[in-house]
Formats: sequence, C-alpha cells, structure tokens
Amino acid sequence: MLLGALRLRGLGLRSRPLRGFASLREGQESPPLGAEVEWKDRAETVIIGGGCVGVSLAYHLAKAGMKDVVLLEKSELTAGSTWHAAGLTTYFHPGINLKKIHYDSIKLYEKLEEETGQVVGFHQPGSIRLATTPVRVDEFKYQMTRTNWHATEQYIIEPEKIQEIFPLLNMNKILAGLYNPGDGHIDPYSLTMALAAGARKYGALLKHPAPVTSLKPRADGTWDVETPLGSVTANRIVNAAGFWAREVGKMIGLEHPLIPVQHQYVVTSTIPEVKALKRELPVLRDLEGSYYLRQERDGLLFGPYESQKKMKVQDSWVAHGVPPGFGKELFESDLDRIMDHLEAAMEMVPVLKKADIINIVNGPITYSPDILPMVGPHQGVRNYWVAVGFGYGIIHAGGIGKYLSNWILHGEPPFDLIELDPNRYGKWTTTQYTEAKARESYGFNNIVGYPKEERFAGRPTQRVSGLYKILQSKCSMGFHAGWEQPHWFYKPGQDTQYKPSFCRTNWFEPVGSEYKQVMQRVGVIDLSPFGKFNIKGQDSIRLLDHLFANVIPKVGFTNISHMLTPKGRVYAELTVSHQSPGEFLLITGSGSELHDLRWIEEAAVRGGFDVKITNITDELGVLGIAGPRARKVLQKLTPEDLSDDAFKFLQTKSIKVSNIPVTAIRISYTGELGWELYHRLEDSATLYERIMNAGQEEEIDNFGTYALNVLRLEKAFRAWGSEMNCDTNPLEAGLEYFVKLNKPADFIGKQALKQIKAKGLKRRLVCLTLATEDVDPEGNESIWYKGKVVGNTTSGSYSYSIQKSLAFAYVPIELSEVGQQVEVELLGKNYPATVIQEPLVLTEPTRTRLHKRMAEKINQLTES
Repeated sequence: MLLGALRLRGLGLRSRPLRGFASLREGQESPPLGAEVEWKDRAETVIIGGGCVGVSLAYHLAKAGMKDVVLLEKSELTAGSTWHAAGLTTYFHPGINLKKIHYDSIKLYEKLEEETGQVVGFHQPGSIRLATTPVRVDEFKYQMTRTNWHATEQYIIEPEKIQEIFPLLNMNKILAGLYNPGDGHIDPYSLTMALAAGARKYGALLKHPAPVTSLKPRADGTWDVETPLGSVTANRIVNAAGFWAREVGKMIGLEHPLIPVQHQYVVTSTIPEVKALKRELPVLRDLEGSYYLRQERDGLLFGPYESQKKMKVQDSWVAHGVPPGFGKELFESDLDRIMDHLEAAMEMVPVLKKADIINIVNGPITYSPDILPMVGPHQGVRNYWVAVGFGYGIIHAGGIGKYLSNWILHGEPPFDLIELDPNRYGKWTTTQYTEAKARESYGFNNIVGYPKEERFAGRPTQRVSGLYKILQSKCSMGFHAGWEQPHWFYKPGQDTQYKPSFCRTNWFEPVGSEYKQVMQRVGVIDLSPFGKFNIKGQDSIRLLDHLFANVIPKVGFTNISHMLTPKGRVYAELTVSHQSPGEFLLITGSGSELHDLRWIEEAAVRGGFDVKITNITDELGVLGIAGPRARKVLQKLTPEDLSDDAFKFLQTKSIKVSNIPVTAIRISYTGELGWELYHRLEDSATLYERIMNAGQEEEIDNFGTYALNVLRLEKAFRAWGSEMNCDTNPLEAGLEYFVKLNKPADFIGKQALKQIKAKGLKRRLVCLTLATEDVDPEGNESIWYKGKVVGNTTSGSYSYSIQKSLAFAYVPIELSEVGQQVEVELLGKNYPATVIQEPLVLTEPTRTRLHKRMAEKINQLTES
C-alpha cells in the first residue's frame, strides 16, 4: 500500500503497516498467551470461533456455572474481524430490544478490567449524532420517546452544547445533536483477551489453533466435533465463527445468509488542535456525511459507510470460500471509494485538512441481509445455535454473550429479540438476495429511520403469493418474511409513491377509505404470508395440550391459543383448527413461522410425542374476506350454507368456492363478519378473481394490512410482537380468556403463571385515545404521568371511527382504570391521553349476539 506523498484536498497521506490495533491505541504489547495442553472429550457447549462474541459467550457460560465449556478457534483469538475493528461502543440503537444488548455490553466493559486484571482500553467520552436537516431533528425526537422508558441515558442537545463538548466542529449546518454520555470506544483486542482471561478463570477451555474439520450429529441430539487435536462430543454447538460462519454451516448442510463486506477507516497522526484539548472528544457521527469520527490518541480516526454503489462486497468468498489461512490480513485500501465522505468530514471538522494519515485499515466484516446479527437456536437442526452476522460485534459482544448464556441455561430467551432470530430467514434467502440486501444495508447505515420503513433491494424474492402479479400495480407492497403483501391500495389520481414520514403521509386517506370499505361493505385481503403447519399423529392432541394454554378445540372448530415459556411469558400466538380427529392446522404470523415451528418441533422431540409436523406455508395461499356483505358475496359461490346458524363463528369447514377446494375458517382479524380461505397457492389468482367478480353488486374492493391494523386496534385485538411477546405474561396483556389454568394438562408455563397470578400484577395493558395534530402513535413511545415516564405504548394508529389516535400501552396497575389521564410523547410533545373501556368498537359476533338478545326481549315484551 504505497501512498507516497499524495495529498488529497489538503489531506496529506502516508502509510505504515498496521501492527495490531491494540498497540496502535494503547501502546501496549500483546499479552502472552499461555500454552494450553488440556483437552476434553466431552463438553456441555462447544463454541466455534474465538472473536469477541464467541469468547464473550464462553466467559458468560463459565461464569454462570456451566461446566465443560470449550471454545475452538481455527487460528488465534481475535483473528477475523475483531482485531481490526474500530471498537465503537454506544448505548444508542434505533430498535427497542437491542438497546438492552448495548446497555449490558457497556456495563460489562466498565467492570471487566477490575474483574480480570486485564487492561481493556475503555474510553467513555460520550457520542454525538449530528442533525443538519429538520427531518433529522424529527428523527431524534422520535428516538427520544423510544428511549425514555429505558435505562439508557440520552438527550437532544442544542448547537451551543455541541460546540462546547466538540470545539473543533464547523457549526454552520448543525441544528441539534443526539447525545449519549456513556458512549465511547474500546480496544477490541484487549477486550477479547480480558474476556478470555475471565473465561479461563471460571473454568472454560479455549483452544487455538483448533480448526473444526467436521460436525456430525448423533441420534440423541449431541454432536461430534472433530479437529486436528481430537474429537469432542458436545451437548450443543454454537457457531460464532464470524466470516467463517458460512463454512461451518455448510458442514451440516445449512447456507447461512451472510456476506463479507469491506469496511475502511483511516487514522491520522497527531493534530495539534486535538493534542491541545483538555478532555477527549466525544465520538462524532455525521449522519448526512455517513461517517463516524473519534479521537485516537492525539489524532483522529475516521470511518465512512459508502453508498451501495461504491461499497465493496467480498463476493468471491461467498462463491469460493474464505481463502485458507486468512486471519489477520487486510485488503488493499481504496481511498477513491471514500473520498466523498472524507470531504464531508473535512468540511465538518476543518482540522482534518492539515492532518497526515498514518494508517488505512480495510478489513472484512460480516453482514446479514438486514444488517442485524443472527442469534439463537436454529430450526431444523437439534442443539445447533448461532451467533453470527455481527456488523457491530464489539458493542454486541458483551450483551449477546450474556443473552445467549441465559437462554442456554434457562431454556428460554431472557427478553424478546425476535429481530435477531436466525429463523427469520429461510429457503427463499438466496445468495443473490443476501448480496443485494447487504449492499443496501451497508449503504443505508445512516439514512433516516422512519416508522413503517420499506427497503426494496432484492425484491421480490421467489416467495410471492398467487396474487402478486395481479396486485403489484394497484398497491404499495410490504415485505413480510420473503413475501410481498399489500400495505395499502391507491386509486387513479392518488399519489402512489413510497413517502415515509414521522407524520401522516400519502397513505393516510386511502387507508381511511379501505377502513370504511370493510366496515360498510366488503373487502378482500391477501393473507398468504401466514405461517401454516399441519400436525397429526396419535399424540397430536397431547402435544398441543402440552404446548398451549388454551383448551384444544373440538373437531370442526378453531380457537386462539398461546404457547408460553417456562417462566409464563408469551412465546407465540397461533390459531388452532381441529380439522379432523387428531389432525390440526396451525396458523401464525409471517415473521414467526420458523420461530414457532422450532419451538413446536423441539417440544415434540423432548417429550417423545408420536406426531408428524409439516410446514405447509409455501403450499397454501390465504384470502381474507370481511365486512357486512361478505356472506352475501361468498354464498353466491358455494352451495355450503353460510348462515350464522349453519356456519358459526370460529367454525372451520372444507368447502368449495367456485369449485375450488378451500378450508374456510369463520374468523377475521378485522373483527367484522368474515372468513379466511386456505387453498392451494396455484389457485389464488382464480379464487380471487371469482370472488371479486361475484362481489360487484356488493361494491367489493381490496384492503391492505394498514387498514387491518386499524380495524384490529379498534376491536382491542392484541398482536404478537407488540402487545405480547417474551417480555410479557398473558395476564398483564389481557389474555385471560385464552388461558385455562384449570385444564388438566400441565402446559408449559402453567405453574409459573399460577405464581404470577397469586403475586398480583404490577402493570396492565390498556387502550388509550388521544387527540394529536398530524402524528399518530406507532408503538414503543413513552407514557408520562406527573412528569415521570411510567410505561410505553405497544402499537397505535389513527382511529377513523372516532377521528382520534388510538394506542395500546402498558401502565402501572394503579393507572389502568378507565378514565385515567396520562400523556403520550410523540415527536417531542406530550399529548393528553385517556384510558378507555375496550373495545372501542364491538366485534361483529358480539354485535350479532347482542342484537339477537335484544330481538328476543322485544318478542317477549310483544307476546306479554
């Protein structure tokens, strides 16, 4: 890498070899690694990969008391991506659950040096994200309401404060900053060595070089892990192999959707203005310039995220594998790729113009399609866990090690992190898709994070419903586990563009029309992305009775059932249809397909149940038809009696609609009269067209998932992932009706739930109404009462029936009474909100039942 005396825009460049970033940062020699001669033939857990994530897991498992933890590293600890990482640490994350991971990591790093005696080089000067546009200021306000109910310390600060703590900035464009006082950076090499010292202290065995050459599953669920040093039989294995994770997966027939990308950063020599400072500069993130910048000794370290057109994917590694022996090597630098960002940085921090570059680091980091890591047990392979795909492994390592250790030891995740579930991907996740999404995700690192965001690279996948070609020009599609599903429909003359916003945007009026369509006439929705499982066998009823807190429905009927964790939290919500004696159709949300299937399969194996479980998600299409005229439309197409007495609510029947075989379930998430029609995927287009033709007199039309969300909120229907998940129990979520504590079966979580009920609840889910201006709750906003944050929303929308905003929220039990006043924070403003009696709108079955009772009373009065 010969740069000579090249000068670019006033920035002098010269190069020297990078000799391990630990010595560059702290001026320390690498601590000697003691030779380990011990070997174990058996292990409780074998971790494959000695980067910071794998070593953190070994540390946490051993510290928690697990015996026989073995970590195998193919070359040396930190080889791969850890050793050359920039080491940034931040409490901030735009998501909700990952904030907890970041928090746990930082709290560990703060005490690790004292615990292990190993210097970790942890600096906490804070960090500032810069807003140079009004929409960024809105984004910061949006993020603040999603942070206030967490332990994370975070503030919006004015330009004067920004200049005070980062005096080298050009303040011309700066409007505000998002400030996290506890942020900073850590030396990745020293961090990993400290975690390794801790892991050994608590009894873990870390072996290197010990490349894994073969993984062989045994019939009892254990694994034979083979290396040149010998073989280990493990109760479970954890793939934490970084950019070698694909190779490890291939050993057992899995294609993990991971791809290495090149990430560059540059380090300058001493800058006099930096050296003269009395305190370390906070880490800077210029979001419009798409780069981070921090102090490195008396100079600066600058790292950009190039656009998806300029960034470089190491696709040859995907096609041909990682080159043998690659461990602590770097790629050749390419300054042309990052010049736009460098110029932006020089404008924002003018002292860079006269700085000399002494190092350019261009190394591989691993991306998943959506930039988030893949963490947890893998569906379809017993006792195989992953902790892979970390684009930001340093800030994730401590928290993920704790999270996975807790999960492994206690049999359930300590809190909800479904966004990291490795099972969010499937067979539809091709290499081409992975590369397209990785490019997009890398290039979009610093774009504005809107609610209801859609990203379009790699779409559509091979996983499209039979209606995709018919509907794609009529609606705005959303991405759901590989499927394309209509979010909202547009009419001629309406704005059809994707226009994300923190306020109401171009879909607001069309969604209102779809809402009225379902409430007043009849609408059709494509529900094909649902996860669908067939379960049958002599033990099917016993298995489901063990899995679900509800009773098993009678043959020909459906119910809503919940799978709970051993601690009594809501792992999943499904509809269970008893189609014929001992045969069931289970339906779950699109994002939960393999998440739920894994739980069911593992329970079946663990309990020795004689059942056959088949994933039929890709075989069946689903059409929903709903609204007061739904029966009239469908009755034209089937000889089956669809009257209320003949086809009852929650009944399921195999019928023919226009001579097309369907499984019809009288249920609708809209809460209106409706059916879900399950059919062969290849019949979807024909079935849809015949229903639409039959409904012309009834003014039938389409509706999408945005309108569906409004309808379910008004009916007070809970949604898994929002109102209920692994952070909530069913009692506080208001699901008592679906939980049968008195049923004979000892379902998973039953005993824990009895204890929760006996102790009493501390919080409860309530329904709120609030009058806002041009913004509606989305979920995860802060709830305020008397100047303090007391809870959070879980989901929300505009209610077209009362013309106010509507939201679900968790509040303390003492604030859960109807009529209670609280406040909801939206975009930096607190809006008065009132707890209402739910549901806001009665469901159609309830209205029908009340109508019948009223009619009976009138008849009785008339007869008397």
